[in-house]
Parts: sequence; C-alpha cells; structure tokens
Amino acid sequence: MSFEIPEPYCWDESFRVFYENLDDQHKGLFKGIFDVAGDPGNAGKLKHLVDVVKAHFKSEEGMMEAKNYEGTADHKVIHADFVKEISKLSIPVGAASIKFAKEWLVNHIKGIDFKYKGKL
Repeated sequence: MSFEIPEPYCWDESFRVFYENLDDQHKGLFKGIFDVAGDPGNAGKLKHLVDVVKAHFKSEEGMMEAKNYEGTADHKVIHADFVKEISKLSIPVGAASIKFAKEWLVNHIKGIDFKYKGKL
C-alpha cells in the first residue's frame, strides 16, 4: 500500500503515533529528508540525516523491546535495510534517492509504525 507523499515534505498530524518522543523524532526525520532534498550536495546534511535515522530507530526499537512488542524482530530488519540503503548514499544525492527516502518514510510510518499505536 502506498500513501500520499506530502508537499511540502513535512510531518503533519496524519503521521501521529501518539508517543510524543517518537512523533518528535519523526518530525526530525521529515526535516532531515527535506534538508537533503533542498541541498543534495551538502555532506553535513546527509550525515545528519543518517545520524537522526539511526538514533530514532534505536529509540523506537528500545520501546518495542521494553514492551515485548510482537513485531519487533521484523521491524528491526526493515530499519536495518533502510539504514543500509541511506548509508550508501553520497553527495550529490540524486533525485531518485530523495524520492525513495521520502516515500519510504511516509509508507513506513503509516503502514508499519501505525501497527504499534497503543501497544508501546
């Protein structure tokens, strides 16, 4: 299932998972992708995006593990695959890679993360 990609590319209430820390982190992921899209030749912005993605995944996975969330193992694999993909990026980041990251985040939050609402 594919969800609509917001333009401008930013977090809105339709992405709320109802855990304030995770919602704030998701906002940061949107901003990180937006920043890279706006300046695809900036290595610092790309590094920042990779760093915030890794930090968010660690936090989210920790919450899942703490509650013995049944989807944790599969979720971790999905996260690892995304980190692998974005870690391979180099500047300038191409339009296809930016499109991939935008679509991945939107579809991941609404298609995967929404499954843990009320369970963490």
